Amino acid sequence: MDIEENPNDVQSADLIVGIPSYNEAELISYPTQMASEGLVKYFGEKNSVIINCDNNSPDGTRDAFMNTATEVPKIYLSTPPGVKGKGNNFKNLFQKSCELGAQAIIVLDADLKSITPRWVKNLGDPLFEDFGFVAPLYVRHKYDGTITNNIAYPMTRSIYGRRVRQPIGGDFGFSGELAEIYMKQEGWTPAVAEFGIDIWMTTTAMCHDTPICQSFMGRPKIHKPKDPGESLGPMFLQVVGTIFDIMTKKIDFWQEVRWSKPTAIFGFGLGEMEMPPPVDVNLERLYDKFRAGFEKNDGLWKEILSANIYKKLSEVKALSFANFEFPANLWAEILIDFALAYKNDAYDKAKVMEGLIPLYFGRTCSFVVELEPMTIQQAEEVIEDQCIVFERSKHSLLTKWSETA
Repeated sequence: MDIEENPNDVQSADLIVGIPSYNEAELISYPTQMASEGLVKYFGEKNSVIINCDNNSPDGTRDAFMNTATEVPKIYLSTPPGVKGKGNNFKNLFQKSCELGAQAIIVLDADLKSITPRWVKNLGDPLFEDFGFVAPLYVRHKYDGTITNNIAYPMTRSIYGRRVRQPIGGDFGFSGELAEIYMKQEGWTPAVAEFGIDIWMTTTAMCHDTPICQSFMGRPKIHKPKDPGESLGPMFLQVVGTIFDIMTKKIDFWQEVRWSKPTAIFGFGLGEMEMPPPVDVNLERLYDKFRAGFEKNDGLWKEILSANIYKKLSEVKALSFANFEFPANLWAEILIDFALAYKNDAYDKAKVMEGLIPLYFGRTCSFVVELEPMTIQQAEEVIEDQCIVFERSKHSLLTKWSETA
């Protein structure tokens, strides 16, 4: 039985701010407070509620949330003890949104340190102007979000034909109509029940031709930063596994897509640009983990990768740390071969995903080296160029996919 506390007996709402959490007692009060201020200031005429969707956190997240002073009523929802996962929190949010008849739902990360009340406006306004899904646009450090920059953004853009810069941004908005579509979706995998949820929501919106926009947040995203070589954890496996899963299920949609189209940007250029905090990356660790991957995965890589791609990868392996380069076009082809292996029942999916990690470390190492002398704007141009490389490889993806159908 899911746990619900609704002290104000909220029975309906036009607008919801949802805050998914697990063990965020120290940080959840601030985004909760900012959400309330934003709802009062910008959506005072709407019937609003703030919902904490929690995983029964043992650290007192519930108390921290419920004890935060807000003008807007609050609801606490939790999965049963022992049931974890960000996606399971969202499932509760989708269900509650449908029960309350909400027109619009905004989601904010519980560990946000840079949120202002204006974020609520920027994510909420487009939902009352006929957009069904709002993705965030914020300035991020050039080394922050390497899964986004090297996998999630270029892959979703080239496969589904929509340019959504932050498809796993964590803070976004969606309509009540889309919440109902999410509720009806089948194929709720263990990965979607956890960190795969963001990319699943973005891609599901794309595949249902939902009107999508991006909203400029006006400030950098400041949260708990992570060194990509140190704290990859299950997130990589869940996000990339979900991308591969959806590719297999939505082939009828994406095989017709050629190139990509821009996505409308809402409120771009508000205020002066603030610089994000630095992100430290241990390059030698990334390089060493890439090289160590050959010892463990060489046999698997030879099987999965086409002969010419494996040959090029071996050439990359031979490069010294000082001269290391892992080109974007090779990376795009590797991801195609891994997506094909993932859909092939002859392979153990978990082994395929584990085998991709050292290659991701190699690409990330090369990417960080390339960006090192660049400004954030120049780094963005490199990321855009990489997306073009991925779009050009779409023909190769379709050819190989049809050969293995």
